[in-house]
Amino acid sequence: MPTASKLVAAIAYALLGFVAAQTFVKYLPEGTPLGYFREITAAIGFAVGWLVMGKLTRKGYREAINSGLVTALILVFWALLAFSVYFMLKKSTRMMYDGPMEAVVGIFQLMFDYGKMLVVPDMLGVILVGGVLAGLITEWAGKRWS
Repeated sequence: MPTASKLVAAIAYALLGFVAAQTFVKYLPEGTPLGYFREITAAIGFAVGWLVMGKLTRKGYREAINSGLVTALILVFWALLAFSVYFMLKKSTRMMYDGPMEAVVGIFQLMFDYGKMLVVPDMLGVILVGGVLAGLITEWAGKRWS
């Protein structure tokens, strides 16, 4: 059931996904084609905000901080998984894997490699502070418009 808090959460986490992707771009190797990287990450943020954070409102601001952080980490997980699967498929069409099992393991290796790139102060700041702010805004919207 659509609610104001779900909509606000979806918009807040879409914005967080876009800002995090924009911040992450400077850590990618020079000349990496971006395509719709920022937009896809924002779409993942929209879905995660709607499905996860939108349901966790009206429990208080302290719980909103926790829920906001958890939702931000879920956003990071799904974005890493989605892009790792995409890059694995690109590599597999170039016959860079010996078999399907190596390709599946390659997904998790790509997730690990890109995840290591997230452990820098400005990326952690964007994800953690953005998650807390989005959680607080969602809680405020849930209390105001429910």
